[in-house]
Amino acid sequence: MFRPRRSATAAALALAAVATAVLGFAGPASAHVSVNPSEATQGGYGRFAFRVPNESDRASTTKVEVVLPENAPVGSVSTMPVAGWTVTVEKRKVNPPIDVHGSQLTEAVSKLTWTASGDAAIKPGQFQEFPVLMGPLPQVDRMVFKTLQTYSDGTVQRWIEEPTPGGAEPEDPAPVLTLTAASPSAAPAASAGAAAPADDDSDATATALGIAGLVAGLAGLLLGGLAFARTRREHAPKA
Repeated sequence: MFRPRRSATAAALALAAVATAVLGFAGPASAHVSVNPSEATQGGYGRFAFRVPNESDRASTTKVEVVLPENAPVGSVSTMPVAGWTVTVEKRKVNPPIDVHGSQLTEAVSKLTWTASGDAAIKPGQFQEFPVLMGPLPQVDRMVFKTLQTYSDGTVQRWIEEPTPGGAEPEDPAPVLTLTAASPSAAPAASAGAAAPADDDSDATATALGIAGLVAGLAGLLLGGLAFARTRREHAPKA
């Protein structure tokens, strides 16, 4: 009599356990600070955005600090204004200098700090992007941007763990920009010397065709003249 009820209860408990497990794994695993796009080309320039989601249920994000990697300095870093946020740019000395379009730069940006003012903080359930323009990108495989996220209740989330190739994603991963080598330039066009024979052949062909046309025209005129003379003789009055 009670067997169906126990079966239904067991099924409900099993379903609840599965739902809890799924929701647990689907929660904060993907809600970390990231850089978008996450891939670029070495030596180029690009617009990138540090995407910062708010993971707290009660506090707002009031400050974001992004540290640029020391082993991969960038010659030019420009920030885009974000409404309600101020940005502070810190620099450091680099040796050897960075070559940017023939200029030797001895300083590079080391840290970017965005601070919210007024009601601009990132509230629970929201995210914010902080765009930057960087280049020329260094000749390395990747750039790791260790990031600190400060909340209004004083909590600091440290996104500083570097991913391991082939390993599982860290619990608090740092944003990573993967860099690939620039594609080889297109094959150079054929030299003028190599193209010269083709041009000579073309000119010779054009000359031959022109002479043939002239000869044909003269032959036509000659035949026409002979025919005209014959016609006059045939129609001339006999003596």
